[in-house]
Amino acid sequence: MDLAKPHLDVGFSTNDWPAAEEFWTDTIGLQYEEYLKIGAGVRQHRFGVRGSVIKVNHSRESLAASPTVHRRLRIACPDRVEPIVVRDPEGVEIELVPAGFDDVVGIEIVSAVSDVAASHRFWVDAIGAAEIGPCRYRVGDSLVRCVVLPGLPPMTSRTGLGMRYLTVQVFDVDAEYARVIGLGFRGDLPPTTLGDTARIAFVRDPDGMFLEISQRASLTGAL
Repeated sequence: MDLAKPHLDVGFSTNDWPAAEEFWTDTIGLQYEEYLKIGAGVRQHRFGVRGSVIKVNHSRESLAASPTVHRRLRIACPDRVEPIVVRDPEGVEIELVPAGFDDVVGIEIVSAVSDVAASHRFWVDAIGAAEIGPCRYRVGDSLVRCVVLPGLPPMTSRTGLGMRYLTVQVFDVDAEYARVIGLGFRGDLPPTTLGDTARIAFVRDPDGMFLEISQRASLTGAL
């Protein structure tokens, strides 16, 4: 993929914004950047983390727990001297590590997969990630680690509670979406324009993981 920024973003969903705000601001120590109204009673609150964005989608409607392949988010913190694991209000494991620890300089997403070869094809052929170790990939300076779990229940919803999707920023969402679909991967949302902010699409990996392909005007120019 032709990346518009060398970092993955991560999308979370919550019904409890006050608890989420306290967690990401006070416990994790991230800088609040902005919020966006994204429709259907959802507000997206955005936190910056070393070039990536943690997107906390607060829904007015009650969200239920549903299967997710995501197991942990690792965040590099310059002031840490040893790793520590905490949990967000929905129970997602967040590991804070010293910058550069285990090669993490920004973020690393740890996700379960049921088939190594199929996952490899998604990340390398479709997304253009570099394989840096067994079941471990680099997208820009963000890392993805795949943990093999036979019989893994597939994801069915990108709006359930917890960590729900990843985002890659590109220069041409239409071309990238068509290319990924042409490789045989599933689409979830065809390219759609969100006002003058962004044009987005969603695709899915073999285990149902949701990946947002985004062409954001602030990175690429007018849509």
